Amino acid sequence: MATWSIILIAIVTLLIGVAIGFFIARKYMESYLKKNPPINEDMLKIMMMQMGQKPSQKKITQMMKAMEKQGK
Repeated sequence: MATWSIILIAIVTLLIGVAIGFFIARKYMESYLKKNPPINEDMLKIMMMQMGQKPSQKKITQMMKAMEKQGK
């Protein structure tokens, strides 16, 4: 009888630890991505130039806004 309760407590503790770890990791990644966005205007400009397009500032701004909107 006592071994079942110990196993049950261990499983519940493990599940709680996994849930807490998930939320901490999620919060950390959100703050990291806000501080270090995965792409910025300079990177976008370089990518467009590599694809053979001549990027204008208007087009770069348009694409950045589209990506920000898609991220929300």
